[in-house]
Amino acid sequence: MAENFPDYVNVDYSDGEDEDPVDYPHIQDKIEKAIEVTRDGLEEYENPAVMWTGGKDSTLTLYFIKEVADRFDLEVPPAVFIDHYQHFDEIHDFVDHWADEWDLDVIYARNEDVGGYVDEHGLEPGDEIEIADLSDHNQHHVEDILEYEEDTFPFLLDTYVGNHLLKTVALNDALEEYDIDGVISGVRWDEQEARADETFFSPRHDPDIYPPHDRIQPILQFDEAAVWEAFWNFVVPDTVDEFPEEGYVPESDDDLPAGVEQDDVPISPKYFAGFRSLGSEVSTEKSDQEPAWLQDLEGTTERAGRAQDKEDLMERLRDLGYM
Repeated sequence: MAENFPDYVNVDYSDGEDEDPVDYPHIQDKIEKAIEVTRDGLEEYENPAVMWTGGKDSTLTLYFIKEVADRFDLEVPPAVFIDHYQHFDEIHDFVDHWADEWDLDVIYARNEDVGGYVDEHGLEPGDEIEIADLSDHNQHHVEDILEYEEDTFPFLLDTYVGNHLLKTVALNDALEEYDIDGVISGVRWDEQEARADETFFSPRHDPDIYPPHDRIQPILQFDEAAVWEAFWNFVVPDTVDEFPEEGYVPESDDDLPAGVEQDDVPISPKYFAGFRSLGSEVSTEKSDQEPAWLQDLEGTTERAGRAQDKEDLMERLRDLGYM
C-alpha cells in the first residue's frame, strides 16, 4: 500500500492476475464476479465514483452498481462523465436522459482551460492550440510530463497531447477536487491489448502522476459478445417494463417489442446505427450498417472504427492515468 493512500482499503490487488474471459465461461460466472467486485468497491472505499462514457461497457458497469447498491442497501456513487468537447450529440443526450431516469449525480469533468481557449478562438477539431497561452497547470503537463517539444498541438482528442489534456488531466483534476479514492470503470481484458494484464482492483498510487486512488473493474471478464448478452437478457428486461423477461435481441431500431421505443432502452442509439466502439465525433466511424451486437464480433476488431494513432499510444497514455 502506498504511503499516501488510505489504509482503510482492504482489497486483493492480485485478483484476476493471469486470467482472461475464458476463465469465466458462462454469463452467470461473469455476472457473479461482477457483483462480487462491485460490492467490494462500494463497501471498501469512502468516496467511490463510476466512470460513465455513455458507452455499453460503462453503462453495464453502472447497471451492476445500481443493482448491488439496491440489493445490499448501499449508496450509488456519483458518475464522472469526461466532457472532452468532441462527443457525438447523441452521447450527451443519452447521458442526460439516463442520468434523469436513474436519478444519478453526474460530475462533468472538463479541462475548462483548453475548452475556454477553443471557444475564445473559434477553433474546430484539428486547429492548432498555442501551448504558451494555456494555464501553467496544462503547460506543466505538456512540457514536463509529456515532454512535448512543439509550440502547438492540434485540437484533437485522439492524439497524445489532446487525449492527455482533454481526458486524463480532466479526470485527475476531478479526482482531486472530489477526493475520490476508488474509480469504478468498465474496461475489459479483451477490449485493448494495453488492458489485458489489468486486475479487478488496480492501484494508482503514485502522487507524481495522479491523485492516489484505485481502479475497480467489475467487468474485466466480459468479452464484447457477453456484454450484449447481458444487455438483452438482463439490463434491458430489468429496465424496460414492456420488454420480455426472457430477453429479446432486436435486429434494428424498428424491431423492438410493442410499446417499446429506442429511448426506453439504456443503449446508445449509436450502437443501433452500426458503431461498435464510441470515441470522438471526428475520429470514430461505424463499422457496419447492422447494429453492433449483430456484427461479426469474433472475426473483426471491436475498436477498428476508432482512431488508430491513439490506439497505438494506449500503453503510454495509461501510464499517465488514462482509463
